[in-house]
Amino acid sequence: MSMNGFGLASTLASILSTVAVLASVGASAQPQSVGRVVLAPHRAVYDLVLDDDKPATSIEAARGRIAFDFTGDACEGYVLSFRQVTQVSSSEGGPRTIDARTTSFEAGDGASYRFKTESSAGGAPAEIVDGSVQKSGGGYEIKLSAPKPETVRQTTDALFPNAQMKAVIEAARAGKTTLNVRLYDGANSGKEVYDTLSVIGKRIEAKPSEAPLQRPEFETLARWPVSISYFKVDSGETTPSYTISFELYENGVTGAIKLDYGSFALRGTLTRLDLLPKQDCAK
Repeated sequence: MSMNGFGLASTLASILSTVAVLASVGASAQPQSVGRVVLAPHRAVYDLVLDDDKPATSIEAARGRIAFDFTGDACEGYVLSFRQVTQVSSSEGGPRTIDARTTSFEAGDGASYRFKTESSAGGAPAEIVDGSVQKSGGGYEIKLSAPKPETVRQTTDALFPNAQMKAVIEAARAGKTTLNVRLYDGANSGKEVYDTLSVIGKRIEAKPSEAPLQRPEFETLARWPVSISYFKVDSGETTPSYTISFELYENGVTGAIKLDYGSFALRGTLTRLDLLPKQDCAK
């Protein structure tokens, strides 16, 4: 996958925030009632390094950071602000910096979605994708304002990021080991849609290795190892475009992330986590 793969940061953001997120048990992070997934408003920072466990074909070194702010609930909708900055050095050239920023809003009922992504590499002007999506008639309509005005109609339904992560958590609670859902998150050109395969492991009983998660609020929350592979619809490819792995808490907070872009992978460590106040919502 090319370095433009970092434009897929919007997808990661959704997962991380639901991650998503990427997802509320509120600031107290108490156990949730069975059958109801409530995503926790929170801010998180992850430090990124090259994953030595996966041989890199051209990348010699990499480091970076992910930071995001996730707020809202099923009543008011979910708001995400996300940024990933990564510096990579390759055998084909010197170091360069990839900067990807995403803001999005997803309706609490999963019926509409708005997003804006700005991504740049090596100091080049930012590429902007700006659009909104509305579900209707068993499918959805994408209206893009950037990079150019365009309307795209999809006749097959897909989940938006927060609805996808809720589905993963529900599957994990039910003891399922796999989940297949179609996802639209506005990644890349804003027109792509992905078939996703989530592989869910057994509930993790060991204490988390990351310091921000070693706190009483998380001791009673269920957590599972999850790996989600993304396949571009109608591409004819049998290998995923990319895969994201992480430890997922039932409130949508994630740790121990890994971003596998095919030719190389990044490993992320949670270095800061702030649980944010929540509003009362019965949904």
